[in-house]
Amino acid sequence: MARYTKEHKQVTRQRIIDKAGHRLKQNGIDGSGISTLMSDAGLTNGAFYAHFASKDDLVATVVADELRAQVERYGTLRPGRQGLEDLLREYLSPQHRDQPGLGCPSAALLDEIGRCEDATKEAYTDGAKAIVEEIAARLTPGDPGSARGKAIGLFTMMVGTLQLSRALSDRKFADEVLEQGIENALALMR
Repeated sequence: MARYTKEHKQVTRQRIIDKAGHRLKQNGIDGSGISTLMSDAGLTNGAFYAHFASKDDLVATVVADELRAQVERYGTLRPGRQGLEDLLREYLSPQHRDQPGLGCPSAALLDEIGRCEDATKEAYTDGAKAIVEEIAARLTPGDPGSARGKAIGLFTMMVGTLQLSRALSDRKFADEVLEQGIENALALMR
């Protein structure tokens, strides 16, 4: 019986993390209260503290989980630079722009993460380093360290381009920003 309870608690915790990831990326950290996050998971507010010490604890956990999942998805791409180009085109697409709740936590939450507690910043830092390492390994498989600066440039270009495109009310201009972002990123990869 205790084993079932432990497994059930872990499944419930992961459901909260998954649902909170979507909500936080959609409405922001400040725009998502505990009651909404728990309601999304089909639970009451009272159940929250059985899983997390605070909202900050949940946010740090969600950020770590989201970035870990993002890096894992990179493993499904074609090898090397071809996979990186596929990633750029998918990342800087109107579909990704228009569905922030399903997309990258960096583009959706970066400004708020900068104002979060240290645990969230540390979780984000670890995840961002893993993404940069993945990009660098695709740029120069034999010597990823030599491509670190270029990988940082690509990562920041991707995130900033997506954020700018999301902020624009002119759809044609927003699409142009994405298209130019892909061209700029491809030029940086050369």
